[in-house]
Amino acid sequence: MASAKVITRFAPSPTGFLHIGGARTALFNWLFSQHMGGEFLLRIEDTDRERSTPEATQAILDGMAWLGLSHDGEIVYQSQNADAHIAAAYAMLDAGNAFRCYCTSEELEGLREEARAKNMAFRSPWRDKNAEDAPDLPYTVRFRVPDGETHIHDHVQGDINWDNKNFDDLVLLRADSTPTYMLAVVVDDHNMGVTHVIRGDDHLINAGRQSLIYQALGWDVPEWAHVPLIHGPDGKKLSKRHGALGVMEYAKMGYLPEGLRNYLLKLGWAHGDDELFFGDDASKVFSLAGINESPARLDFDKMDYINGQHLLRANNDRLLELVTPFVIAKDSPELSDTKKARLSLAMDTLKPRSKTLKELADQAEYLLVERPLEITGKAAKPLRKSDAQDHLAALTTRLKAINSDAWNNESLQSCLQSYVDDNDIGFGKIGQPVRAALTGGRPSPDLSQVLFLLGRDETLGRLEDAMTMNFD
Repeated sequence: MASAKVITRFAPSPTGFLHIGGARTALFNWLFSQHMGGEFLLRIEDTDRERSTPEATQAILDGMAWLGLSHDGEIVYQSQNADAHIAAAYAMLDAGNAFRCYCTSEELEGLREEARAKNMAFRSPWRDKNAEDAPDLPYTVRFRVPDGETHIHDHVQGDINWDNKNFDDLVLLRADSTPTYMLAVVVDDHNMGVTHVIRGDDHLINAGRQSLIYQALGWDVPEWAHVPLIHGPDGKKLSKRHGALGVMEYAKMGYLPEGLRNYLLKLGWAHGDDELFFGDDASKVFSLAGINESPARLDFDKMDYINGQHLLRANNDRLLELVTPFVIAKDSPELSDTKKARLSLAMDTLKPRSKTLKELADQAEYLLVERPLEITGKAAKPLRKSDAQDHLAALTTRLKAINSDAWNNESLQSCLQSYVDDNDIGFGKIGQPVRAALTGGRPSPDLSQVLFLLGRDETLGRLEDAMTMNFD
C-alpha cells in the first residue's frame, strides 16, 4: 500500500437507524484502526436523495456516539464528492477503460434477457463501436470489463478468483451524469486514503468489481476483509423479531454501551477463549485474523451475561444516573434526594442480581415504592397468618430500640436472629411477614439488607403500615 498508516472507514447509508450489523462493522473498523495506531473515518453515503434523510443521519451519529465509536476528522458526505466521481469516470473514458453506452431502456431490457438466457454477463454493444456512430441521445458511461481473471486476497474469506466474463459492463455514470454506488465508493475510499475495507460479506463480489476499477484508474487496491453477516437465533436471516434493531433500541432495553460493544465483538471474532473485554483490552488484541469465517448467531442469553459482567464493574454513580430513567418509567415519581441516596447505597446489592439496567430498576423497586404499599394476592399470604401481626408488633418494638447510628446490616441481622432464638421459631415465621410488609412481594436481597437499605424510618413506617391493614 502507498500509505504506511492504516486507515479504515465506516460508510453507512442514511436511510434508517444504525442496526446491530452496521454497529458491528463500525466496531471492527474502529478497533482495527486503534490496534494499528491508524485512523477511523466516517462517510455518510447519502447519494440516494429520495431515501436519505437528516433524521437517519442523526440516528447513525447518535448510535455511534452512544457506543463510544468516535471517528477521526470531519464526516465525509458522499453527495458532496460528485465532481470527483465524474472526473474519475471521464479519466477512464480517456484511457479506454470505459465507454459511452447509448442503449435505450427497451434495448437494455432485451439485451439483459438475452444474456440471462445464455447465462452470461451483460455486454453492451457500444463497448466496441466508433464514436462517429453515436446517436444524438443521452448516454451512460459504462466500465469496460477487461478479459482475464480478477484475484483478491481477503483477510477473512481467503484467496478468491473471478472470471471476468461473469462481470457486467456496469454503469459508472447514469444518463443524468450522477455517479453510481460502485464508482463513488472507489473514488471516495481512494481520496480518503482508506487502506483496509472491512465490511459485510454481502459486498464480497463488489470487491472483485471494485478492484478492476481501482486498477483501471491506476490506484492501489485496498486490503479486503469481508465479515459474515449476523444470523438470528434460529440460524436464519436476522429479523426485527430476532434482534435486527437499531442500536438505540438496545439502549432502551437497558444494555450498557460497553456491554453491547463487548457482545458485538464476540459476535464473529475470537481471541482464544477470552469472552470479556474491559477498557482498551479489545483494541490491544484485535486482529483481522480473529474474525470467524462462519456467520454468527445472535444469542440474547450471552448478550445478557456479558452485559451483566460490565454492569457489575460499572461505577455506582454512573449507574445511578443511567438507571434513573428506567426507574421513572415504572410509574415512579421523580426521585427525591432520599430515594437517590437509598438507591445509591443499595447499588452493590442490586448489580449482582441484574443483567441490564431494566432488571436493575426492577430489583430496586422495593426501595422506591411509595407508602403505604399495596400488598395483595400471594404477596399478602404471610400477613394473613394468625400470629403474623403479633410477631410484627414484637419485632417492631425491638427494631425501635436500635438507633440510627447502630442501624447496620450486622446489628439488624443480630436482632432478627435473637428474635427467632428467643421465640423458638423458624426464621420463616418472622422473615416472611416482615419481607411482605417491607417489599409487597417485590424482588429483594437478604432481609437484614432490606432493613438496612430502606433505613430506620422507612422500615418502621412500612411495618406500622402493615399492622394497620386488613388482610382477611
